[in-house]
Amino acid sequence: MFCQITLAIRVSLGVCLAVTAIAQSAFTAFPKDPGPRSGPAGAGAAITGLSASQLAAFTDGNTRFQEVDAVSNGLGPRFNSNSCASCHAFPAVGGTSPMNNPQAAFANAGNVLPSFIQSNGPVREARFIRNPNGTPDGGVHALFVISGRSDTPAGCNITQENFSNTANISLRIPTPAFGLGLIEAVSDSALVQNLAVNSGIKGFFGISGRLNHSGNDGTVTRFGWKAQNKSLAIFTGEAYNVEMGITNLLFPNERDDGPNCSPKAGPQDNLDFSSTGLGMLDDTASFTTFMRFLAPPSPGPSDPSVSRGSFLFGSTGCALCHTTTLQTGVSAFGPALSNQTIHPYSDFALHSMGPGLADQISQGQAAGDEFRTAPLWGLGQRIFFLHDGRTSDLLQAISLHFSRGNTQFQGSEANTVIQNFNGLSNTDQQALLIFLRSL
Repeated sequence: MFCQITLAIRVSLGVCLAVTAIAQSAFTAFPKDPGPRSGPAGAGAAITGLSASQLAAFTDGNTRFQEVDAVSNGLGPRFNSNSCASCHAFPAVGGTSPMNNPQAAFANAGNVLPSFIQSNGPVREARFIRNPNGTPDGGVHALFVISGRSDTPAGCNITQENFSNTANISLRIPTPAFGLGLIEAVSDSALVQNLAVNSGIKGFFGISGRLNHSGNDGTVTRFGWKAQNKSLAIFTGEAYNVEMGITNLLFPNERDDGPNCSPKAGPQDNLDFSSTGLGMLDDTASFTTFMRFLAPPSPGPSDPSVSRGSFLFGSTGCALCHTTTLQTGVSAFGPALSNQTIHPYSDFALHSMGPGLADQISQGQAAGDEFRTAPLWGLGQRIFFLHDGRTSDLLQAISLHFSRGNTQFQGSEANTVIQNFNGLSNTDQQALLIFLRSL
């Protein structure tokens, strides 16, 4: 540690957080997460530069994104929520989990709330780590069933799965949809080149990282907690099917085809050939357009602490994975997405995070301890952190990036960076936290 006087404070996973005592300083309090930034959301609007027809498609997608689906629309038979916007709600439509979890409303005669779903906790989905026979599972197991609802079809007797064995469950929270069209517009070669930048320094810090790739065409995948999805369309179609149980043109098969539970023939989300214009589009295409044209979140105001924190973000090594700046390529969607300089604070690569954060789920080439570097733009107004939403404290989320290796997983690639952070003075740690909450 780089401390003059060090106090050892025991925190999660047995990590010791070193705090430097600052002599003759008026600032004596321990660093503290300032909490979600107040004021306007600075998010949820369309990206600038769209044509009139593109803006109309964005508006149509925004409306559909907020619709609440019933069984007659295809909801279920198993589902996690009944609206895209219920999960992607904060700080604006398209964001991530709100403070008040809408999933709490799905408790009824057919459903009990799993222990990891609380009314004041994050929206979550559950993946089972292993099947009953011990083989890997990894798939999403929807939390609720349509049984017990007033619109449940006669003869549908589907039952809720058992989520009591939490040791076999890996949880995920929604990822924000802001700026996803810009992320999609970054070329594979740009991501490859970015990952190679500062390779010597990264090696010194113990950072490697690798991009996830499609098993079919070998191109870079970049969406989702493990960068498991190739495109916004796939990301959207899969979510519509997995989270709401609605079959669509990309995922046309029911995940549970029990008798009498799906009154609407599949694909339940389909083209409307009786309509024209935007009305002809299926919901999946409309959702995709909405997310593609969502603007990135705007940062908050700057001040000397924010500027100092920004410098420390680079000097401690945070920016080695959370890449500050990337460039989009030429996009078929026009100037709004083409050749844009963006600041997502991510390299979109997979990094080993150690046993402390490992979820034992493999997706694509991502192993059980690997996660995509989470983009930090919009962090200032997020409530829940890490892939499973286990904390609302940004300082704790930082400390949980530190994890020593064990017999199953290697140590976290972030260990040296976290040691550098722990070696900062109270004042500098606070400045870095203030900077992150300005994003």
